[in-house]
Amino acid sequence: MKPLFIYGTLCHLPLLEVVLGRLPALQPALLPDHAVYWAEGHDFPLVVAQAGAAAHGYLLTDLGAEDIARLDYYEGPFGYVPQERQLNMGGQTVSALVFMPKPGLWQPGARWQLQDWVTRWGQVIVATARDMMALYPAEIPMERRGAMVLRGAGRLRAAVPGANELRRPLAEREVQVQNRSQPYANFFAVEEYELSFRRFDGTQSPVVKRAVFISVDAVTVLPYDPVLDRVLLVEQFRMGPFARGDIQPWQLEPIAGRIDVGETPEDAARREALEEAGLTLGGLLPVSAYYPSPGAKIEYIYSYVALTSLPDGTAIIGGAEDEAEDIKGHLMGFEDFAALVARGEATSAPLLISYYWLERERARLRAQVRDAAG
Repeated sequence: MKPLFIYGTLCHLPLLEVVLGRLPALQPALLPDHAVYWAEGHDFPLVVAQAGAAAHGYLLTDLGAEDIARLDYYEGPFGYVPQERQLNMGGQTVSALVFMPKPGLWQPGARWQLQDWVTRWGQVIVATARDMMALYPAEIPMERRGAMVLRGAGRLRAAVPGANELRRPLAEREVQVQNRSQPYANFFAVEEYELSFRRFDGTQSPVVKRAVFISVDAVTVLPYDPVLDRVLLVEQFRMGPFARGDIQPWQLEPIAGRIDVGETPEDAARREALEEAGLTLGGLLPVSAYYPSPGAKIEYIYSYVALTSLPDGTAIIGGAEDEAEDIKGHLMGFEDFAALVARGEATSAPLLISYYWLERERARLRAQVRDAAG
């Protein structure tokens, strides 16, 4: 088997170990007349021909056919294919395979520095790679990778311990996964697991099959003006109610959106408020963080109420055009909001959760504003 030269992200050894399932023997090497750049607008690098330059990386000499297959699987969504190149190894020329991008597929951006990537993307991409390699050898299209990276970021947030005085925490080997597959993947995905879990009586359950709908962490924010005692709701067409057969698929909701990599939930709330309603938010007050449907979905939602000014004319028709969003804002006084909830017109869980929190805290928030005004 011809040796392989790796550069860029695979030089981050935790990632290489996830992709191969082991750490191979590594020898520092140079790819002459090439340089590594960021792929413009993306989280990964590409190597391009550049006279007089040299791309730093490692030569892997102990790879078998399965190793090459796993590397080809991981690199495949990027459009990278192995090609033969000549390396410089301590002044000697060595022939090796290099994963090269197809011409014109990506455009080079700034010069690549591994440590810059590790600082910003390392942990997220390693978590993403674990999900990708768990599905090996099932094909993963490049269009799916962005959502998988967001899921990787969600995994890092999920690994931070939370309140746990009553619930049983997960111990090693308490859940044993026999098989994991992905029968559907597009904007969302569905995964199937065959697994067993430790029961409350201490015994292990039989192997059962369970399916889960794969989405990503999201944020909701309900803008509230404590001076005018009014809120801003948004209305938009939603596929869930439509597919259920609901004759009212346009839903009233808080402002909502996915949390991008590198964002905190608070950052995402402020960005979405600007995109969907043209609002610059004041203080963000945490309502709750929760799984809306833990029996079937991995989605985790961070909900906030935001203190802000909501004068007449604030409600607009907005949304991100590149996402085909068509969003209408509704300004309403809190009493009208309460009446809307009472008559059953609020059918979105984040909106109801935010309403009940605001109902409880509203008097305190209004009193604080009055006290601050003197």
